[in-house]
Amino acid sequence: MKQRFLFYLLLLLVVKAGFAQKTTKPYFPPKGAWEHRSPASLGLSQAMIDAAIAYAWSHESRQSRNMDSAQRQSFGREPYSDPVGTLVDRGDPCGLIIYKGYVVAEWGQPSQVDITNSVTKSFLSSVVGLAVDRGLIKSVNDTVAAYVPPIEIYHPGAATEVITPFASAHNRRLTWEVMLRQTSDWEGTLWGKPDWADRPDSNFRTWQTRRRHEPGTVWKYNDVRVNALALAATSVWRQPLPQVLKTHIMDPIGASNTWRWMGYHNAWIVLDGAPVQSVSGGGHWGGGMYINAWDMGRFGLLTLHKGNWNGTQLLSEQWVKQALTPTSAQPTYGYMNWFLNTDHKMAAKAPVTAFIHIGNGTNFIYVDPEHDLVAVVRWIENRYMGDMIGKILEALPGK
Repeated sequence: MKQRFLFYLLLLLVVKAGFAQKTTKPYFPPKGAWEHRSPASLGLSQAMIDAAIAYAWSHESRQSRNMDSAQRQSFGREPYSDPVGTLVDRGDPCGLIIYKGYVVAEWGQPSQVDITNSVTKSFLSSVVGLAVDRGLIKSVNDTVAAYVPPIEIYHPGAATEVITPFASAHNRRLTWEVMLRQTSDWEGTLWGKPDWADRPDSNFRTWQTRRRHEPGTVWKYNDVRVNALALAATSVWRQPLPQVLKTHIMDPIGASNTWRWMGYHNAWIVLDGAPVQSVSGGGHWGGGMYINAWDMGRFGLLTLHKGNWNGTQLLSEQWVKQALTPTSAQPTYGYMNWFLNTDHKMAAKAPVTAFIHIGNGTNFIYVDPEHDLVAVVRWIENRYMGDMIGKILEALPGK
């Protein structure tokens, strides 16, 4: 009888412990603070963490720290390569490893505010997602043209100029979906940059007269088209996108006040009678998001939790699901700069459920829901990104 009692008591304790473990509330860092835990306290290997950090230091990007020079290294063969936005020299490599919400490692100066290049695109797709969640855009399958009237360009002291970026026979068929997936083949010139001049191939001159691809069929990484999406989103929100991002994402996740989302110097429109800058979707030609690693980590933690921050759904789960759905023309791409680990092409040792927000430099936010892991790595040579992720994963329990 006593043995049976002890057995049931032990069973009850095991069940209660399991229930408590399942109902433990995830940790979300409050604004201005982030709890640190030693790797060992969470079952991680300190030696492997140290090895990963050493790897990041020893494989710094070979690009110039002068961002104007770095841009010319990356895009110098383009016929319209001159910068038209702000470019500030970057700092040292830095990064964070965040496990179960806690910071288990940091290196460099995570508080330094640097350009993050195309990670900006993930912020852009998020403000489009906010518009969909709020019904400002009824469906991503709607044409963008239906939401974008003629736009007046702001030229101080000069004659008024009006543009219609989605009015051509091809462009008026484009949906928000194909714009988000970079499969639109949008045609035109925006802010002095023609679409055909972005990352042209050897026969780029034929692109000026070629037939356009059917929307959704061909993937092409193209910042002119990304900037056209940013302009369209600005038209929908009727306010600057940085204000939208600050109000609905960055303030709720406790981000700092040091990040800045910039546009090109000539990218100004008249909106409700006032000049408004249309921000760029990356650092190509300058501008884009300038941000520190801590704020990047908070955004990564938000996407890890499917748009939920400490019980508040900032981005709908449905939007995050769509953002992580492979683009048919490019299986490793979801919505802009939610890169997927399809067939382990992003990182051989990472699960296929992992994804990454990535920008030139290389800057990236690695998000791994399966392991409750986020890593921010800044200024590592691009070809070593997958190995860096692999080294972080080697520190996990059981690896």
